[in-house]
Amino acid sequence: MNQLLDGQPPAQPRFTEKQGQYLAFIWTYGLLNGRSPAERDMQRFFGVTAPSVHQMMLTLERAGLIRRQPGLARSIELLVEPDSLPRLQPIEPVKSSVQRS
Repeated sequence: MNQLLDGQPPAQPRFTEKQGQYLAFIWTYGLLNGRSPAERDMQRFFGVTAPSVHQMMLTLERAGLIRRQPGLARSIELLVEPDSLPRLQPIEPVKSSVQRS
């Protein structure tokens, strides 16, 4: 039932859910700002550490999902069709256990 006209099933995404969210962020950021995000932008949005974002960029690059130019800031280029990206999900704010008076 869920097949294309040629009878082939639709291609499954080649990325995990988390990778899809990073890819969707890169695409959305580019649409809104006219340039690729910096790793710091992703760190802020996802609420993760700088090494976590950097490792994700390396993983996406090795998987052939993005391309970057060494030594050039904000050079992330998506290598997947935007139509294959998931919808960017809002991130829940981190709740602190510290009580403020």
